[in-house]
Amino acid sequence: MSEPHLKRDIGLFTALSTVMGTVIGGGVFFKVASVVEVTKSSSMTLAAWILGGILTICAGLTAAELAAAIPKTGGAIKYIEYTYGKLPGFLMGWALMLVYYPANIAALSIIFSTQFLNLFHLSLMWHLPIAILCGLSLTLINFLGARVGGALQSITLVFKLIPIALIVGFGIFAPAHTSVSLIPITAGAHLNYWTAFSGGLLATMFAYDGWINIGNIAGEMKQPEKDLPRAIVLGLLCIMLIYVLVNFVFLKSLPIDQIAGNQNTASETAQLIFGPLGGKLVTIGILISVYGAINGYTLTGMRVPFAMASEDSLPFSRQLKKISRRTYVPYFAGMVEFIIAVIMMFMGSFDTLTDMLVFVMWIFNVMLFIALFVLRQREPALKRPYRVPGYPVIPAIAILGGLFILIVTIWTQTGLAITGLILTGIGVPVYYYHQHFKKQSNSKP
Repeated sequence: MSEPHLKRDIGLFTALSTVMGTVIGGGVFFKVASVVEVTKSSSMTLAAWILGGILTICAGLTAAELAAAIPKTGGAIKYIEYTYGKLPGFLMGWALMLVYYPANIAALSIIFSTQFLNLFHLSLMWHLPIAILCGLSLTLINFLGARVGGALQSITLVFKLIPIALIVGFGIFAPAHTSVSLIPITAGAHLNYWTAFSGGLLATMFAYDGWINIGNIAGEMKQPEKDLPRAIVLGLLCIMLIYVLVNFVFLKSLPIDQIAGNQNTASETAQLIFGPLGGKLVTIGILISVYGAINGYTLTGMRVPFAMASEDSLPFSRQLKKISRRTYVPYFAGMVEFIIAVIMMFMGSFDTLTDMLVFVMWIFNVMLFIALFVLRQREPALKRPYRVPGYPVIPAIAILGGLFILIVTIWTQTGLAITGLILTGIGVPVYYYHQHFKKQSNSKP
């Protein structure tokens, strides 16, 4: 009897909605408080969001060439492995499995629970149970199949854009309570210009994160060579426009000091525009937005340990590569990711988890951007259905931007950076131990 395999039934709209649905989550509502807190300036805040979007688009354009040339389930892991070898590819998969996806699911579940409690005025004793139930419900939904998870992603994308569209559509024409200008770009009073700007750019990175996750389901897409780059580029262009417009409305509605560090900025802005009911509507919109983002990470995240286990790269690979014969979903890998996320819910805060995952991910993002140059030189004949425009300028911008993010994080959040490096580095002995174990098993009669 043949082994069950992943079905190719994901189209362009589902891929596009996975990009946008995964990226547009808590960041658009919560990270504005962090950006403004470090810049204390409307012009620098908008500039940080614009530059963050440009950098992300350059990154997406660059990675899309690799994704189209190597359209395999496992996404970026396969690109790293193809370029640098087994160990670097394993380390990226290890970091994604142990840090990136569980931390995203945990952090966003915590945010979901916080907003749920505020909306229904529930006791704090329900905070962790609701966060766990949120993550569990999405894990179970995705166990029903990629088509079900993809459909939920498409539905939540449509619904999550409604409150954003209302805020932008009405907010732009609403009377301004403060003046907003983009030029000249200045920092707040008594702030170092470059410290404020770098801090603001770093704060936007979580809001833009998630764009590369679509590569993980390339093996389940109908036409990955054409649809994958389209989904990444179109999705990121729309996201940058949305973020800039939303932040413009926030900045023209509330004073800078009232936005800085205030995670209720979206709710308070909505109340100014729509009245008291607006705050509740925006909170519901945030819940849908965050729920859709968690679904995107759940949908793509469980494919990472599955892809690694399919090549016997992990301990317990036999279990991790199990697929439901009914729904064609790697259910055991999904359960492992959920359990790690629950542990993180007990151990970390939203900001700690998101800062760590962004740092770890950008280590491998820079390696991906460099891989494009390596493969162009090493394998000029490699079939490339899509080539990054503006080569080599756009990939170079992606590399320089990524290095900037890593250096600033190490300089300003050294402890967090070291923790991320240690968690990733643990994968080295795990890799060699498993390789040794496989050799011993194969040598036995």
